[in-house]
Amino acid sequence: MENTAQASGKKKHLTGKQWTERIAFCFGNFGHSAFYGAMSTYFIIYVTSGMFSGIPTSIANKLIGMITTLVVIIRLAEVVVDPILGNVVDNTHTRWGKFRPWQVIGGVTSAILLIILFTGIFGLVKVNYIVFAIAFVILFIALDVFYSLCDVSYWGMVPAISEDSRERGIFTALGSFTGTLGWNGLTIIVVPVTTYFTYLATGKHTQGAQGWLAFAIIISIFAILSALAVFFGTTEKTNVIREAASGKTSIKDVFLGIIRNDQILWTSLAYLMYSIAYVATNGVLYYLFKFVLGQPGAYWVAGVVATIVGFLGSPLYPILNKFITRKVLFSIGQCSMILSYLIFIFARSNMALVIVGLVLFNFTYAQLVTVLTLTDSIEYGQLKNGNRNEAVTLTIRPMIDKISSALSNGIVGSIALLAGMTGSATAADMTSKDIHSFEIFAFYIPLFCAILSLVIFLWKVKITEKVHASIVEKLQAKLAAGKVNADADSDSEITAVEKTDIILAPVDGEVHTLAETFDDHMAAGKGFAIQPEDGQLYAPFDGTIKFTFSTRHTLGLVSDNGLEAVIHVGIGTVNMRGEGFVSHYTDGQTVHAGDLLMTFDRDLIKKAGYDDVAVMFFTQPNRITEMAQSNLTEVKHGEQMLQVTFK
Repeated sequence: MENTAQASGKKKHLTGKQWTERIAFCFGNFGHSAFYGAMSTYFIIYVTSGMFSGIPTSIANKLIGMITTLVVIIRLAEVVVDPILGNVVDNTHTRWGKFRPWQVIGGVTSAILLIILFTGIFGLVKVNYIVFAIAFVILFIALDVFYSLCDVSYWGMVPAISEDSRERGIFTALGSFTGTLGWNGLTIIVVPVTTYFTYLATGKHTQGAQGWLAFAIIISIFAILSALAVFFGTTEKTNVIREAASGKTSIKDVFLGIIRNDQILWTSLAYLMYSIAYVATNGVLYYLFKFVLGQPGAYWVAGVVATIVGFLGSPLYPILNKFITRKVLFSIGQCSMILSYLIFIFARSNMALVIVGLVLFNFTYAQLVTVLTLTDSIEYGQLKNGNRNEAVTLTIRPMIDKISSALSNGIVGSIALLAGMTGSATAADMTSKDIHSFEIFAFYIPLFCAILSLVIFLWKVKITEKVHASIVEKLQAKLAAGKVNADADSDSEITAVEKTDIILAPVDGEVHTLAETFDDHMAAGKGFAIQPEDGQLYAPFDGTIKFTFSTRHTLGLVSDNGLEAVIHVGIGTVNMRGEGFVSHYTDGQTVHAGDLLMTFDRDLIKKAGYDDVAVMFFTQPNRITEMAQSNLTEVKHGEQMLQVTFK
């Protein structure tokens, strides 16, 4: 079966399976982000306005302060737990993969727990507020844990879907796009939904506990459906680099891997500053419209603006990234955010300018760039430290989200109490001191964080698209030399019985050794190189296609006798992102010696400035006991190149 990706000059068509996978991954973050918004932002608004209705104001304020403090403490404490949860996901091995099962387990469980919290724990606070506090701590911790398992497994799938930075960018952009719709869609529906269902229950046009519960149930249903879409619609792929680091990791390995990966640390710090700014301000926008502008009914405008900006901005990311680097896109987004704060500070009374500020505030690629940079840092860490912790690495972003969410919850709670923005208060009750307190927490502190985020990212983050492509090449070179696949060469894999395979030339051309072709780790590997005469590549033995890089320039095969090999077309061609390469097979397909596997555009490769040499190397060199090479200097595909004896 032929891969529908075409060479240069022809349109690339996605298969039905590829469309399904992208749509499923997309929809996954729609419900997931909506759920996070309900959990991190609107739950606190519910706490400050609806959970304690019918309770004396003095007691209600004490309970609001207690819950706000508890949420901050719990979320900050769970920061330490998140890498451990990532390690649990990383060490999960099931027939469905390691990420997909946690989508269902985490998604369903956290949805049920959210609904329970929005019931006010079934009215327990009116019975005994001490017991309520204890139950709240237990339920909220459980909610955070299961949500984290779902979140980590969702974004952890990105490197499992593809090893190509550009392809990862497409999936991340798609997820971010629907995530924006899910998150900002809440802003549009929260007031109408809570008001409508409160009216149905009480006959009053207000936002009561009944309306908030209905809101939580609706969001939880979407979250469950989204998790199921990811489980049934996506596929976790494997390749030689992932398998090279497939062993279990310990908790010690988790924290050492993070500490030793400087790019994770700097990227995380930059994102933390951005996230604090974004989440804190987003969390108090409702208060801006209700208590400062005196137009709570216009709050939907913030949701519409954010949705439109996200709807237009996220799909543009992969297109812009073809011409503009991630670092520049990050800078543009942060500068837009900084400008929005200046508008909010100096022109907050002008609704037209506030809308302009909202547009600039939401026009940011910080989350997209951060997820992609952290994803690419997985290979960086694997090259630098020898450890590949996919889910663990990607726990960093949700861990940061928890920190910023905790601080946001603290800010919202503090504003509500310090500025008197609780219960039935209105804009008419606000004093100049109240407004000033609001501005400090809502705008001035976040502005400082936004500026600091930009400085850190520009100064310290070094992983770019080209740097990542180089890292992938170096990993393959080390793999050829048997230096990153200890698991594959372990004693348990090596048998006492020796086998022999005949390796045929996969292309026509001039024969070279790896040492003649490379001056790095690849030169020490076991294999050969051929400078091709045409752009056709054939199977070198009878066997099975084990994997294909999404860039299509590299594929892995295993012979019927169990000899594993990789064929790599070109040096530096990973940067071509698959352009000019056509696969004539599907992963997992059985092939026979001489079958056409790939065609590649030699002229396009050379025009791009890369060498089109075809390289074949064995990924378990320690298993090979003897390798007899023919004396041919020129070969035709199908002629014998090697006779390999291995255990």
